Amino acid sequence: MTKIDASRRQWLARAAAFSGYAAGAPLALNLAALGTAAAQSAGDYKALVCLFLFGGNDAYNMVLPTDAASWTNYQTVRNQAPDPIALMAPGTAPNPAAAAGSPARLGGVLPLSPVTPLAGGRTLALHPVMSGLQTLFNTDRRLAVLPNIGPLVMPTTKAQYGSSLHPKPANLYSHNDQTNTWQALGPEGATVGWGGRMGDLLAANNGLPVFTSISAAGNAVWLAGESTRQYQVSASGAIRMGADSNGRIYGSQAVAQAMQRVVATTRSAHVLEADLVSVTRRSIDAEVLLRNALKPAGSAPFGTPVATGTYNSDNDPLLRYPNPLTGATAPNALAVQLQTVARMIDAGRSTLGARRQVFFVNLGGFDTHDAQNRGQADLLARLSHAMAYFDATLGGLGLRNQVTLFTGSDFGRTFTSNGDGTDHGWGAHHFVMGGAVRGGAVYGNVPTLGAKNANNNNFDSSPDQLGNGALLPTTSVDQLGATLGTWFGLSNTQLLDIFPNLGNFSNRNLGFMA
Repeated sequence: MTKIDASRRQWLARAAAFSGYAAGAPLALNLAALGTAAAQSAGDYKALVCLFLFGGNDAYNMVLPTDAASWTNYQTVRNQAPDPIALMAPGTAPNPAAAAGSPARLGGVLPLSPVTPLAGGRTLALHPVMSGLQTLFNTDRRLAVLPNIGPLVMPTTKAQYGSSLHPKPANLYSHNDQTNTWQALGPEGATVGWGGRMGDLLAANNGLPVFTSISAAGNAVWLAGESTRQYQVSASGAIRMGADSNGRIYGSQAVAQAMQRVVATTRSAHVLEADLVSVTRRSIDAEVLLRNALKPAGSAPFGTPVATGTYNSDNDPLLRYPNPLTGATAPNALAVQLQTVARMIDAGRSTLGARRQVFFVNLGGFDTHDAQNRGQADLLARLSHAMAYFDATLGGLGLRNQVTLFTGSDFGRTFTSNGDGTDHGWGAHHFVMGGAVRGGAVYGNVPTLGAKNANNNNFDSSPDQLGNGALLPTTSVDQLGATLGTWFGLSNTQLLDIFPNLGNFSNRNLGFMA
């Protein structure tokens, strides 16, 4: 009887905390109660990090099939004048005299060595600037590749794609709609993301549910739940709306107290005013808690401590990446976002009583219709460096097994070149990284790279490529999310509720999580 009473008191305490920070408390409590048993039985800490590549990354030049047939077609299609985007073969030495960012200047692609050789003698490589991720895949085995993934309603063949009767995601090839579909499983206008829905189900297991869904990159629909509100942080940590650490505004405690009375009190029954007051009060209270819980950015393992002066992330060697265009190191804003996430994770599990958290970071600039050689090389160098930094930092915290990061993007791009870039596509290759990831492996079907037909714009020889070589996904975002959700502690019933198309797929767990 004692255990039952203690559990009941614990649940009520969590429920009170949850209802105190979110509007719509009855729904919040119902959703949270559903997830309580799964996370309580685990009795541990876990976090998911969504790293979104805004603009639509050209995955054809990020993860490349290098077997003979694939490489021949790749070189033929992508060597389009005036600025060919075909990368160099594995083992090709960089040419320092070539133009900055050009394939010749970068040298050959970096071979991957899967734990189990790929079927049919297929081989893969990474973009030449991604040596950090090559090590995570080949040596550390904490990185997995998911080829040809994208939003799908149900499995779709090339013939079915051509049928107006076969269900397909709405508004394909549109930035806004496909970004939203990746994050919220519906086109622009969908307001609830699948990361936020996971937060809905598991927030009551956190001591302070306000710190369940956290963005280090502004507002993100992926984090938005039915009841869970995302909490936004900056590189400095909590975004301050109230008094300073001495309880003062303009040096006065009286001003600080008056301001908090004003912003935390409603004067009418207006719904908008009440909601604004609720958000403001939550922000002020959360900032005070977080201010005292976060360790300094310049402390190990997050950053490099400075002997004198003020810490500046721009000067921290851990947060600077090798810029392939200049040959010098430069500040990496994505690494700074992940530094903030690492500090939040450390505070969440050690001080704030969190057991399940979801995070969002991003890197923009991938809409490479032109100047792709320079633009993508720089972006992928930042991506590789930031992910390797995050892995090392988690290692310093002893939390690699508790944190899983995955990448997403609006869509992939066309296999064909428009002369110096690529256009909007559909499917793309992505990464999953973490100590609990069965790394050094490829999960899904490596697409067949075809040759252009007589009309010079289609790929009849490939079952995986549509017009201009855009990839037809063979793995769905729902399958990715369900695999991560299972590791996170959600039940099959909960996953089917979060991912409405999951029931259309026979394989609901891709197997990349231990």
